[in-house]
Parts: sequence; structure tokens; C-alpha cells
Amino acid sequence: MFPFRKKTPPPPSVPPEIPIGTVEGAPPQPVPETRRRKWARRISRGFAIFAVTFILLVGWLALTAPLSKSLEPIAPPEVTLLASDGTPIARAGAIVDAPVKVSALPKHVTGAFLAIEDRRFYSHWGVDPRSVGRAVWSNVTGGRTQGGSTITQQLAKFTFLTPKRTLGRKAREALIAFWLEAWLTKDEILERYLSNAYFGDNTYGLRAASLHYFYRQPEKLTPAQAAMLAGLVQAPSRLAPTKNPDLAAKRMKLVVDAMVDTGTITAAEARAMRTPRIDVRARNDLPTGTYFADWALPEARRLSDVGYSRQTIRTTLDARLQGIARRVTSRAAPGKAQVALVAMRPNGEVVAMVGGRDYAASPFNRVTQARRQPGSTFKLFVYLAALKDGKRPDDLIDNRAITTGSYQPKNAGGAYSDTITLEDAFATSSNVAAVRLLREVGDDKVIRVARDLGVTSPLARGDPSLALGTSSMTLLELTAAYAAVAANSYPVVPHAFKEEEAGWFERWFTGPRHFPSGVHDDIEQMLRAAVNRGTGRAARLPQANFGKTGTSQDSRDALFVGYANGLVVGVWIGNDDNSPLQGIYGGGLPARIWRDFMVQASGQGGPRKAPPARAEDPGTPVQPLDIPEIPAIPIDDKTSVGVKDGNAVISTEIGGTKVDLKLPIGDRPPVPPPAPAQTPP
Repeated sequence: MFPFRKKTPPPPSVPPEIPIGTVEGAPPQPVPETRRRKWARRISRGFAIFAVTFILLVGWLALTAPLSKSLEPIAPPEVTLLASDGTPIARAGAIVDAPVKVSALPKHVTGAFLAIEDRRFYSHWGVDPRSVGRAVWSNVTGGRTQGGSTITQQLAKFTFLTPKRTLGRKAREALIAFWLEAWLTKDEILERYLSNAYFGDNTYGLRAASLHYFYRQPEKLTPAQAAMLAGLVQAPSRLAPTKNPDLAAKRMKLVVDAMVDTGTITAAEARAMRTPRIDVRARNDLPTGTYFADWALPEARRLSDVGYSRQTIRTTLDARLQGIARRVTSRAAPGKAQVALVAMRPNGEVVAMVGGRDYAASPFNRVTQARRQPGSTFKLFVYLAALKDGKRPDDLIDNRAITTGSYQPKNAGGAYSDTITLEDAFATSSNVAAVRLLREVGDDKVIRVARDLGVTSPLARGDPSLALGTSSMTLLELTAAYAAVAANSYPVVPHAFKEEEAGWFERWFTGPRHFPSGVHDDIEQMLRAAVNRGTGRAARLPQANFGKTGTSQDSRDALFVGYANGLVVGVWIGNDDNSPLQGIYGGGLPARIWRDFMVQASGQGGPRKAPPARAEDPGTPVQPLDIPEIPAIPIDDKTSVGVKDGNAVISTEIGGTKVDLKLPIGDRPPVPPPAPAQTPP
């Protein structure tokens, strides 16, 4: 860059020293590493690997075995479901109760469990090598099978792991046991073990077991009672004293001997000990499941508090309506056919549910679990989409037979005409008219209406048979869609528990939507026509009622869905194997079941009282029941006022003559004086 500047020559290089014994010009040899440096590097690598493994292990345990989980019951606590009037309808879940405190328990209670389950509990670190070795030796030599698990390992097993017996599960069990020992005190581990262990009879935890078997708190257990309970944890179902008292007593003797060996009780106390008397007072006469309870229980679990306390939750089920639903369905389905019924309020409160003919024989709920073809009840969505698209009930549509194309549906009974109004097509359930209407409106709009009304099941696109209800769905979501029409508010979500009233924010931003007034009036006009003069005539009521029949292909499903008197009811009949029904269609038996339910639900289905017989006219004044006799009250020396025979009587003296003036009370005409008696000739 600067050519005029003279470059300074580099200093002469000094040749490196060549070690003695090295040939000049040969490549340099590496300096040998000392043994101390080797071990230092190995130790540092091992420490780094250990640190990374420890961090990963702690993270894995924190995610898979959180300490807080051992404070929760291992089985869902008992939940009692009530009908809306407070009547118990079902009880499900485990019998649990509040956790115990080791410091509050007598020594013979904790000593009984430690003696039979883990004698070295307070000295080991979660895994007892002696117990493991003894168990291995016993199993190898053919002795009595032993597990070798400590109390800490048992807590890890039933709190965090599955009961599957594998080497991998045992390794995880030991690992979690070390984790629990590192973060919890021994008393905390023992408390969580006693509060969650299974004691048979669907009972979990020492407090629940003590109350269940002996009707006393664990803090007041006798040594014999404590020994009995401690013996149950080995095989609770087999040793439960309510089922196998002899086996329970035999196991209790082993616990008593172990208590003597550990010094918990003396030999004299053991000899004087007798088998305690079982005192089970709680009797569960309620069913553990019904169609409604099985559907409502998951939501009840979500609503109930997490903990050991038992819950009692009131549902929307109406006990009277549920009884009516059972009666009208139990005597309805012929042969092997199943019948299902669901009734709800227009706001989605389910008040009755029958999911089949016999819950004990088949708990499968055909209201909530079975997806079946809705048949012509699906036409509600087709006609709603057409009305929203601007059509009216009196608009005409082609009703001639479809003779071209790959899909050629037929009308029932071969009833065709050149044209038909939409209202008549809906009332008579014309299949060809519905398919043509679907093509005009487009299946996208029909599916959008179904989705708006709460249908979540898959719906076939590009298939003209969609108009006739060939896409399957549950009876519950179909009935909820009709409830949306009844309420003129959508979507309607079926629910088993009272919902809190939505605040202004929810109503403003996420509140329900409503049909345009003209659309809602028109669809109700069609639904009423279907009942009054269409396929649903068997469901007619003296009051305004709305509904639609449905029969799937080959009469595999028969339905009637409709609403009246503040109730929305769906009825389905079919065979579980999807075989055709014999002589059953939507406008027949399902419509009659629907009508029977509605009539009895409105209080019109019981025995009618005979009208009171009309009494003969006695020919004399009749005393009204609500007007008592009032004696004459003097006003002055000559006038008095009183009530007699339903008339106000004013007595006064005019010109020395006493005169009685009678005035009727109410709308009754004045009573004329009696005619003078006639003497016979």
C-alpha cells in the first residue's frame, strides 16, 4: 500500500530443540498423558453423565410421580346422584374418607401394619435388601411366594403404577420408592399408605375401612380390630370379613403373632384376643348404575371437588317422568327389539332417559352411545336450510318419481304427484321432494344447519341420500336439535345438572343464536302439519304439538321426535344387530309411545275422576259455604242487621209493624217468601 516504505525483514527463526534420541526431520511425537490426568478426565466425564442423568431422572419423576398425587384417593370417591326432587337414584364410586394422621393413631394400630407388612420400615431407604433377598430365596427354593415390597414400594405401586408384574415395573417401583423417601418423612409415607390402601368391599383407606367394618374411627380401634384390618391388605377381595370371615380370622392370627414378635403386644394380650365382631351399618340399596347415571357420572366427577369426601349431587332427572318413561317403554318393544327414549326441556335439561329394555342385561346406552340412521327425522335440517334460503311452506316442488341417475328413491306407498307444496311434502314425508330440495339448496347448507343445531356426527357430502337420513347419529343429539327448534335458540347442549345463568359477557359474545322469526314460524307450521295430518297422526295431542317421524332403510330404525307442553322427546326402536324390524315404522309404535309419554307427563294419563253428580234443587235457600250465619246486630232501638240463609237481613219497625228486608249476597237473586200453605179440599 505504501511502496516507498522499506520492509523490515523478519527475525531469524530459531530451530526448535530436537529431543535426544529423535531423528532430525521426523514428525513430532505427542507428549504422553500422565495417569493422573486420565483419571481426572474420566471422573469429570462420569460426573457430567451422572449430573445429566440425575436431572433427567428428577424431571421424569416430577412428571410421572408428583408427590401431590399420593395425597389424592387412588379410586374416585363415592358420588350419590339425586333426582331434581332430591330422590336418590344411583350411587357409584369407592368408599373413601378423610386421611389419617400417624400421630393420632394408637401404637397398636400402626404396629399391626408394620409388623405384618414392613418391620424395618423406619430403618430402610425405600427398598429393604433383606426382604428382597428373603423373597428371592423363598421363591427359588419353592417356599411360600413372597413379594418383598416395603410399605414405600406398595405406596409407589398403587399410587403411580399399574398392578402388572414385570421386571420393568419393579424397577420403576424401586425408583419411585427412593424418590418418596428422599422428599417425604417416614410418617408422611405411612400416612399416605394407610389413607389409600384397599381393604375390600370397595373401601379405600384406613378411616373408611374402620367405619365400614367396625363403625368406629381408626383412632379408637382395639388391637384385635387393628390386626383384622392389617391382615386384609394382602388380598382384600379374598379376605374381606363380610365375605370370608374364616379366612379373615385366620389371617388376623398371623398378624397377632407378628405383633407379638415385634413387641407391639405381649403374648398374654395375644392369647386373650378374640376375633372382633363385624358391624357393617351402611347398606347401599341404590343401583350403582343406570342409563342416566352412567351418562351423568363423568360430568359429576368434573363438577365435584377433588379429595376424599363423598359427594351428593342433584341432577335434572325428574323421578316422575323417569317412571313414566320406564312404563311406556317396558311394554312397547316386541320381540328382541330395543327401545330408547330421552326427554329434555327446551334448554337441554335431560329429565328422563331409557337407553334400552333392561340395564342389568345390557348397560349399553342406545340414547347416547348407539349411532343409528335417523331416517326422515333428518328432513328437519333439509327444510330448515331451504327456509333460510328464502323458500316458503306454500312453495311448490316436483313430486314425480325419480327415474334417472344412480340414486332413485321411492315414496312410501308409491304416492306421487306432479307438484306438491313444501308443507305437504314435509307432512307426508315425500322422499323424492326431499332429495330434490337437497339438490336445490346444496348439502353444504344442510350440513351447516345440522352443525348449528348441535349435530357432531359425521355427515356425508355429495350423497343425495343424506336428505333421507342415511348418516348415523345418536338419539341424544337428534333430540337436542329438535329442542333448539322448540326453544328458538341454538345450539342446545343436553346436560344432567343445572347450569348457572350466563353473564352479560357470555350472552353478548358467546350467547345462543336464534332463527329469523319467519323461518321459525314456518318450520313449526310444517312440524305441526306432520302430526295433525301427516305421517305422525298417531302422536296427536289435544294441545299444540310438533314432531316428525323417521324410518330408515328396510325399517332397521323407527323414530319419532317432537315437542309439546315444554318437553322435547325422542323415541327410537331397533335391533342391536341392525336387522330389519317387522311391521314397525316411525309413524306407528314410536309415535304411540311418544304420545303415551306426553299424555301421562301432562297428568292426563291417570284414571279420570267422575264429574260430581248434580244435586237436586232443594227448593229452599242454600247456605253458601263461605258465608257464615251472623246473628242480628242492633243498630238502634228499632233496627238490626244480620246474615241468614245467604242473605243480608235488615229488620226494622215501620209504623209499629216489623218488616224484614232480605238482600242477596253476591250474584244470587233475592229469595222470594214461601207461598202460603194450601189446605186440601
